[in-house]
Amino acid sequence: MHIEFRGSPRPTLGVEWEFALVDRDTRDLANCADALFDATAGRVRDGMLHRELLRNTVEVVTGVCDTVGEAVDDLRETLGVVLPAAADLGVDLFGAGAHPFAAWSEQHVTPGHRYEELINRTQWWGRQMLIWGVHVHVGMPAVDRVMPVLSSLLNTFPHLQALSASSPVWAGTDTGYASNRALMFQQLPTAGLPFQFGTWAEYESFCDDSTVTGVVEGQSDIRWDIRPSAHLGTIENRVCDGVSDVGELAALVALVHCLVVDLDDRLAAGETLATLPPWHVQENKWRAARYGLEAEIIVAADNRERLVTDDLDDLLTHLEPVAKRLGCSAELRDVAEIPRRGASYERQRRVAAESGGDLVAVVASVVDELTGSLADYRS
Repeated sequence: MHIEFRGSPRPTLGVEWEFALVDRDTRDLANCADALFDATAGRVRDGMLHRELLRNTVEVVTGVCDTVGEAVDDLRETLGVVLPAAADLGVDLFGAGAHPFAAWSEQHVTPGHRYEELINRTQWWGRQMLIWGVHVHVGMPAVDRVMPVLSSLLNTFPHLQALSASSPVWAGTDTGYASNRALMFQQLPTAGLPFQFGTWAEYESFCDDSTVTGVVEGQSDIRWDIRPSAHLGTIENRVCDGVSDVGELAALVALVHCLVVDLDDRLAAGETLATLPPWHVQENKWRAARYGLEAEIIVAADNRERLVTDDLDDLLTHLEPVAKRLGCSAELRDVAEIPRRGASYERQRRVAAESGGDLVAVVASVVDELTGSLADYRS
């Protein structure tokens, strides 16, 4: 199977930000995405607001951008229409990896062959997917560099997972995990960690096998945490949990942008990129999902371990020149503020503790973070 990769001549950027819709009174999920689309019709640029698997979800996306600032401006423009329209319908946007108390059995699937087939195939696990995330696309110039960069990106999987973790509570119970979403999503048959292919030809062979045997109908059915997006000419990073703060979103987008560009530059210069054995990658994902910013991760194939926040500090220093070139130095510096402030999973637990376990208060705090950060974010 030949898969054309439409390479990007520059490291473009695209962001997809998923939100749940929650009732303003009960704070439970609201299956009213159709009404929100009707309310914003003609007021949002084409393609900037997407439907998702469930009718309690909308996805706000950017166009093709060159900088983090441009991407954030794109998202804020769309949210400037969507948020008031949602308020008129009696709902708010909720940006976290999972809703803390909603019942999966009360959610409605969006009509359409792709979603209906997904539920038909995955059954109970598919219906459980009350999860939301942030996806970041970075343009890649050459197809032969896609798979090596993707494999090396897995080294920083736990950093992104820990920083963005925002799904500690599931069905009314604190799971003990910083990101329950990370482990829920990988239950789908084509989701989870990607295979580490050395060449594009190996990836094409995998896609051919998966199509012939009926595992997927097309490449979009491959729902890896990090995957190539051949028709866009990007690597799509899907590691991050849902995000409730626009400043944190900008910081995470900057980190992904810098990571991909740094690896691609080094590969193009003739460097062999470091990779971890798949068993270390898998363990790091679990540790970051379980312990968040307190995770001790495996940082090298020789089994060396390090606290994820200590490794993050060195990583941010290494990426400073790349961030300066990409025009996102301020946003990259803000990555370090997440551990100081506490990641979303920590903030949610703090609200729960202070409110006597009131999960409605937790949802309200996440909603308030979004509206407050949009008002306060620097232009």
